Amino acid sequence: VKTYPLPSRAYQELVCTAGITEAGEWVRLYPIDYRYRSAEQQFEKYQWIEVELESRGAGNDNRKESRRPILESIRKIGEPLSTKRKWDARRQIIDKLHHFTKNQLAALHVEDRTSLGIVRPTKILDLEIKPAEADWKPEWQNLFKQMTLFGEQQKPLRKIPSTFHYVFECEDSESPHTAMCEDWELGTLFLNESVRLGSDEAAAASVKKKFFDELCRHDKDTRFFMGTFFPYNTWLVLGVFWPPKENQQTLF
Repeated sequence: VKTYPLPSRAYQELVCTAGITEAGEWVRLYPIDYRYRSAEQQFEKYQWIEVELESRGAGNDNRKESRRPILESIRKIGEPLSTKRKWDARRQIIDKLHHFTKNQLAALHVEDRTSLGIVRPTKILDLEIKPAEADWKPEWQNLFKQMTLFGEQQKPLRKIPSTFHYVFECEDSESPHTAMCEDWELGTLFLNESVRLGSDEAAAASVKKKFFDELCRHDKDTRFFMGTFFPYNTWLVLGVFWPPKENQQTLF
């Protein structure tokens, strides 16, 4: 899973990527200037890659799963896993991984600094939409201007003027949890719908219809890929896994 890009002075922009190894171990790859990689290095979700990693995260990122990737070593392997046959190829991998409640995952973070994992909610109550600043903070706006001034190739990167927060319960919840969704797919959908529908308000409503009404529908086995936001250790939804529930029957 990949989060929506953020501006960066050193890399133009940065994307945080979470994935698993063949042994089922979580790894966080950061930083990756994904849109500035060659087409041969722009991997998709649910696609295997090979990449050389440093032994720790970038800078002072001490989260145990974080690794700094050697960007030029990224190599895609095969095509992304298909959703055919009720997402069977993806489920063969995801279903083998440990699943947690939000409380269990938070407890693991205190115990051993776990900062990535899968949460399977028992009930998803809402996808709340909250207004956010329409523009990047002044520091990043100045960065864009400097890049343009010195002739660097700068790809458009619009700030999403809303934040989206899942409200959900797990089997051990005493009260609902709320976690912001940082999924790049959500951001891309918002931007496309804003152009198609002609307004940000309509785009936000369309995102909610997709990410709540469809991805969290009663016939979906919805799970959240979750990770902490460094350095505050706030838990975020990094991506949504939403295969059809097994043994679903269609009635006529």
